[in-house]
Amino acid sequence: MLRAFSTAATGMTGQQMMVDTIANNLANVNTTGFKRSQINFQDLLYITSEEPGTEIASGINSPTGIEIGSGVRAASTTKVFSAGELENTARPLDIAITGDGFLQVTMPNGDLRYTRDGSLMTNANGELVTSSGYSIEPAISVPIDAVSVSIEKDGGVNITDAAGSQSVVGTIQLARFPNPSGLSSEGGNLLAETMASGTPTTGTPGESGFGTIQAGFLEKSNVQMVTELVNLITAQRAYEINSRAIRAGDDMLRTASDIIR
Repeated sequence: MLRAFSTAATGMTGQQMMVDTIANNLANVNTTGFKRSQINFQDLLYITSEEPGTEIASGINSPTGIEIGSGVRAASTTKVFSAGELENTARPLDIAITGDGFLQVTMPNGDLRYTRDGSLMTNANGELVTSSGYSIEPAISVPIDAVSVSIEKDGGVNITDAAGSQSVVGTIQLARFPNPSGLSSEGGNLLAETMASGTPTTGTPGESGFGTIQAGFLEKSNVQMVTELVNLITAQRAYEINSRAIRAGDDMLRTASDIIR
């Protein structure tokens, strides 16, 4: 059997995974704080019939060799943490992180998760929570008698009571990682720490390299539809070309079998 069959099949599988990745990016074009993924490929092992530099005559070495590749494989998917556009919502509890950092979210089992989705609100107890109802870390509670709430660039949560007095009820802390692309996607706009991401460092917005907080805004997805559509067309054409390689191999085998007829 021709080696081209299995080689082209790996190419079709790889392009199918690329289309799957692009489809997920496009599906989340309106997801708050979503970061697009890109797939990375590596070539497979080579079958070497003749090593480069092989002596072909006395004192003469071949400048090249004979190597036949075995195809391609998907090596990884990498999240691209470029900034998304800021959307003005005019909601005082909506926040966008301008720069490096993630909001910390406490799960029901006590584990921490991380997100760039700043769609905050208060629950029945006045605690600041995400749109899914998970409390942020550190926990911040807004008194029920608060007339208004504002969030400063440094993460300070200020309230004004009925008497007009202002006070700070807490400060939003951010976390950042040595390798944010190593975070695990958990769904629900949440990311989890892994061995690849490294241990998070927490701090106050605007200090020590952390981003600042923009209240009244949300960070939109960083997916660029034009770029994704161009990549989609490229993946489709690459898939078709690989299928034609299989068809060409089939035609060659048919021709060879027809010789004995």
